[in-house]
This record gives sequence, C-alpha cells and structure tokens, in this order.
Amino acid sequence: MKTITRADVAETIYEEVGLSRKDSTDILDMILDEIVQELVRGKDVKLSSFGTFMLRSKKERAGRNPKTGVAAVITPRRVISFKPSQTMRKTINA
Repeated sequence: MKTITRADVAETIYEEVGLSRKDSTDILDMILDEIVQELVRGKDVKLSSFGTFMLRSKKERAGRNPKTGVAAVITPRRVISFKPSQTMRKTINA
C-alpha cells in the first residue's frame, strides 16, 4: 500500500487540470490552509461527497505509561476526527 503525499496530489492537479506545477502546489496549499484555519476557529469543515472534519475536546484523564506502568495525567486537548461521507463509503466498499 502506497501513501499519497501532498506532492502526489499537486502532481495530479498539474496533470489533470493543466496548471503549472507551482500553481498546482499553491492551490493545494491554499485549500489545506483554509481547512486548518477553520478548524483553528473551532468550526467543522464539510466537503460534499468527501466527508467532514470535526473538532472534539477531550477532558483531562488518567493514563498510564505502557512501558513503565507509571500513572500519568493526560492533559485536556482538542483533536480532529474525520467522518467520511456516504458517497465515499459507497465508493470504497463497491
């Protein structure tokens, strides 16, 4: 299984749309930056036929170091979760 990188996506945009490589990379960067900025603002990002990026807040909780077994406190934080759209699920499972 191959991992698709940002460069791979930019190259696909270059090949399919016909923009220059620099323009393709710039457009991809602008899209990804916009997604990140909306998540930083606390908003969910829904991309039709793709899925939704959601921000969740996790509370402080007790944890344990798996190597040493020492108890530790896991600090509160925000995490990103992704829920694929029904269209994406159907495509993947077809």
